[in-house]
Amino acid sequence: MTLIICVVLVALAFEYINGFHDTANAIATSVSTRVMTPRQAILLSSVFNLVGALAGTAVAKTIGKGLVDTNLITLTALICALLAGIAWNLFTWWIGLPSSSSHALIGGLCGVALAAGHGKWSSIHWATGLWPKVVAPMMIAPFAGLFGGFVLMGLLLYFFRQARPLFVNRFFGKAQLLSAAWMSFEHGRNDAQKTMGIIALALFTATKANVFADLPQWLHFVKLPSFDIPAWVKVICAITMAAGTAAGGWKIIKTMGQSLVKLQPVHGFAAQTTASAVIGVATHFGIPLSTTHVISGAIMGVGATKRLNAVKWGTVGRMVWAWVLTLPITAGIGYGLLRLVQAGGGS
Repeated sequence: MTLIICVVLVALAFEYINGFHDTANAIATSVSTRVMTPRQAILLSSVFNLVGALAGTAVAKTIGKGLVDTNLITLTALICALLAGIAWNLFTWWIGLPSSSSHALIGGLCGVALAAGHGKWSSIHWATGLWPKVVAPMMIAPFAGLFGGFVLMGLLLYFFRQARPLFVNRFFGKAQLLSAAWMSFEHGRNDAQKTMGIIALALFTATKANVFADLPQWLHFVKLPSFDIPAWVKVICAITMAAGTAAGGWKIIKTMGQSLVKLQPVHGFAAQTTASAVIGVATHFGIPLSTTHVISGAIMGVGATKRLNAVKWGTVGRMVWAWVLTLPITAGIGYGLLRLVQAGGGS
């Protein structure tokens, strides 16, 4: 019982860190265009992250049972996977580099599955899970954001070509409030579900192992005889994500909103709207997409409508390296942590 409590607490710690680590995804453009102050943007994002986190479970089910052989996953393995994701998130936050919390968690989960399966690649559902729902979208998502941002920004420039700059800034300053809210909603709907899936997997694993045999009657709601996402898991994950979002994450906000390209309200609106649409489609199909990858691509696409050298490609290069390295590094950390536990006689 102590172990299951540890899993839930570590999972919620990951969710909280995910909240402040990925706050920039939703609000960086709103802050950099001066449409909102950081405090106002974080408050808006917290509210809509909370609402989004309560909507749907498709991504949670992908994380919980679609990527690795769940028969190999123990409660200890889940803790190791979560610690791998937390370590990478904190490192990239510390250096102010946007990276994918989603891929950090998935990498950790794949690493512990490999360790539990003694290095057998069959421990990972490559053909039906990891490739179509993680690796392929990881490569496609930034380009979808970039292309969509470029096209939408081009259309806005065409339709508002005769409008006065003052009118454009005022209009899209207000419109950006809506796009920021939508982006925050989709971030919560996709990202918060990942931890829901981990907690549900932990409860399902513990129920199969008869860990809850001696629970008092009033605590039987924690039992999960079949894999599903209980309402109480949704609620605590949603609240934790919102709390993390409220804590902010100024280092990454600065990189996303100021270091990629100089933005005006119309650019922020185009980037957020594009990213929200891409993430919304992915969530519908249960794809645990990286919101970081999508919004970064959208910002680049929007910036490229000015001119190609308007985008600070040096910063982009640093971000791409972080994206490429996230899965293998977190998988290695998760694998190493579980192997250490196994060497010490644990499982």
